Amino acid sequence: MVLYDSTRGGNEGIASAEAIKKGISPNGGLYVPRDFEKLTIDEIVTLKDMTYQERAVTVLKRFLDDFTIDELKDCVSKAYNNKKFTSPDIVPVKRLNDSLSILELWHGPTCAFKDMALQILPHFLVKAMEKTGEQSEIVILVATSGDTGKAALEGFADVEGTKIIVFFPHEGVSEVQKYQMITQAGGNVKVVAVKGNFDDTQTGVKRIFTDSQLIEKINRKNLKFSSANSINWGRLVPQIVYYFSAYADLLKANSIKPGDKINFVVPTGNFGNILAGFYAKKMGLPVNKLICASNDNNVLTDFIRTGIYDRRRQFVKTISPSMDILISSNLERLLYELSDHDSQKVSDWMKQLNEQGYYKVDTELIEKIQETFWADWSDQEETLKTIECIYKDYNYVSDTHTAVGVDVYDKYVITTGDLTSTVTLSTASPFKFNQSVCKALFNDDETDNKNEFELLELLSRKTGWPVPEGLKDLDKKEILHTEVCEKENMKALVENILL
Repeated sequence: MVLYDSTRGGNEGIASAEAIKKGISPNGGLYVPRDFEKLTIDEIVTLKDMTYQERAVTVLKRFLDDFTIDELKDCVSKAYNNKKFTSPDIVPVKRLNDSLSILELWHGPTCAFKDMALQILPHFLVKAMEKTGEQSEIVILVATSGDTGKAALEGFADVEGTKIIVFFPHEGVSEVQKYQMITQAGGNVKVVAVKGNFDDTQTGVKRIFTDSQLIEKINRKNLKFSSANSINWGRLVPQIVYYFSAYADLLKANSIKPGDKINFVVPTGNFGNILAGFYAKKMGLPVNKLICASNDNNVLTDFIRTGIYDRRRQFVKTISPSMDILISSNLERLLYELSDHDSQKVSDWMKQLNEQGYYKVDTELIEKIQETFWADWSDQEETLKTIECIYKDYNYVSDTHTAVGVDVYDKYVITTGDLTSTVTLSTASPFKFNQSVCKALFNDDETDNKNEFELLELLSRKTGWPVPEGLKDLDKKEILHTEVCEKENMKALVENILL
């Protein structure tokens, strides 16, 4: 059986159902598998003739082996179907040129890649509760920089045995993202804006998770905390699937041959999306480089280049807000993996980051990281220019986060000369960030004095791309959540909601 331990030690050795139910270890660490079964090249080749659902079961059973195949099939079929996803391929690959393809991860109900994990996590969690004999109601706490919140709300709304509380930075998300959350219906949902940035919001949620007095209080009410953020292994493991799926689709199109290595470019702030690519490589996927693309909040770029992680810098609000993050939670898992599971080192680095705002890893570790990862960043002007160029060159409309990825890919090729077949992960529909996309593509006189909801229609009319169902008429829906709190009051608010 695949057993899971905390990155901060303790050798818990728990099954995946228990790890998914808990979300985070009591010592603040993240759950990681001790070991897992890998796929051979022959097994990877067989994926090309499978549906996305079949590919998902093939990959997931390597990690969630305490779930039966029938249970996994049930979770997968409920999550990835044509009622929820507008593409029959679930995650289609679109080829831009001989060396670059785009993996579209935004055909789910909330038009962002978070759907790939958060449509299946509630089904994992319900099964995990049954398997572990859990009698308590599970309270899902979420900090979001925009997309996770709505995707989690969509996944958990009215799921029996759960409540969900979502916190988002008050001025840190787009209007479309905000309206997606504050209009969310469901008897078990609560949405709260926090006066602060995403890092403040995420830090507040982490503190609640490790507050022993509060945990004791809610336990007496037959409640237990869990997480839908990417600190939860059940949120990360579904993301590994689409790396294999992209490779299988390139094989199917005869763009690559079995065993050929490919690159992946991943726009990321919290490091979970690109970490899934690292686990795919560990599983046997032929990956050459994982290219980490950042915006102006380029803490990950600096870390991958120097081995110094330093969040003591100005936080920049950008046009790619889902990446406006200075504390990348999932990097902790990579440090654990590449330091040979040295939980003491990881604990010391995380403690130093929390108390002093930075840490530095040893030379051997950063060399290991650089064997697989390459990093750069794109400023906001470069991002807008890239959106314009992609549209002009390929008649393809990209959102701001995807454009960060393509711009960083261009920098990678210029720097290295590497023309290995490359897939850039497209993490959101361009309609979610229509204000910036319209600014990049159209004249000011066409966009001036139009709000985000009017720009949805303009973008559709001018490009011929339809407005996604999940974004239509959001501004006409009833606002159900209006609460705003100070970052210091998040714990008290959770107590008021639950107790």
